[in-house]
Amino acid sequence: MKLNELRPAKGATRQRKRVGRGEGSGSGGTAGKGHKGHKARSGGGSHPWHEGGQMPLQRRVPKGGFKNVNRVDYQVVNVGDLNCFEAGTEVTLALLKEKNLAKRLSLPVKVLGNGALDRAVRVRVHAASASARQKIEAAGGAVDLLKPEPRG
Repeated sequence: MKLNELRPAKGATRQRKRVGRGEGSGSGGTAGKGHKGHKARSGGGSHPWHEGGQMPLQRRVPKGGFKNVNRVDYQVVNVGDLNCFEAGTEVTLALLKEKNLAKRLSLPVKVLGNGALDRAVRVRVHAASASARQKIEAAGGAVDLLKPEPRG
């Protein structure tokens, strides 16, 4: 048997229905769509969320909360994670990405104070919590902010 000899099993397929091909075919005239109305039109038919004039679900359900347009989503790096760098290193965004501590260079980075730091490193990030800044400076390092902290 060859690939070109493969056929579906007998009775497994059927001819497609050719509508609108004359009265003798059994589905001529209105082509199985009945007489007029929305569903008889081209592109007609209601959407799955249509409820026939009843107040739609998305309007019945109460809405809550709001989305703060001024929110800044930071990538978080903890102070304890900075121990992977040598003492005296200037930790930049590129270095953080290289060590997989930051996922994307396009998002701002914030250092948080979780963990302990046992070496002096100079950190250049967008934001740092007060406890993180305190721990970095206590270890002999420094924190440089890349841009002013956002309002918030």
